Amino acid sequence: MRLARPLLYCLLPLFTASLSFAASKDASKVEQVRLQGELSVRDGELLLRPCDEQRRFVLVDTGELGLAEEVRGLQGGGSDPLFADLRGTLGSSDRPGVDGRFETSKIYRLELGGRSCQDPDFPRMLLRAAGHEPSWSVSVGTKGLLLQRPGQPPLALPYLEEQLPGGSLNLTSEADGQHLELWVAPQHCIDSMSGAIRHMSAELRLDGQVQRGCAYFGGGRDD
Repeated sequence: MRLARPLLYCLLPLFTASLSFAASKDASKVEQVRLQGELSVRDGELLLRPCDEQRRFVLVDTGELGLAEEVRGLQGGGSDPLFADLRGTLGSSDRPGVDGRFETSKIYRLELGGRSCQDPDFPRMLLRAAGHEPSWSVSVGTKGLLLQRPGQPPLALPYLEEQLPGGSLNLTSEADGQHLELWVAPQHCIDSMSGAIRHMSAELRLDGQVQRGCAYFGGGRDD
């Protein structure tokens, strides 16, 4: 019985260290946030103003994403504001005229214009994929997916999702006499028409025909 108390005291530092490690892991998860908003350039710095806010954050590319190069490529030498959908960590900044810094670790979307801030479907949407030649888009929600093509009525279908190694997804649907498969994979993807940047590539297989495009996660999916 005399050994029990010394043994307990020996274990206390290990127990405390484990709690501290778990707390630090939880804290790091909390710090990672996803923001959408208007991206602009001022004096060579990238600034993000989140949707429906007046605050502005200096963007710091901590993920070696080539963010500045992507912005220059989209603007083409102009100064038009961009819409950005980014993941990163908020922090303080001592630079005048800003409300902090946003250390960016992932690009979900980057595109010309700011209309995406007014997208009412984004908060509930899980995934959106689109391509061209011919044009198509697939919007995925919790209750089903919606396939849209010019000149044809929208097609709402149930689906099954399979998560694959490496972060890829496969969505399948067989209804109304049609077989649909949507494959998406984590890969830098540029829209062939607009030049918009997405964080996933997409491949739509519909009744034996293969069409390619890009995809991104909606606000209902925070992967």
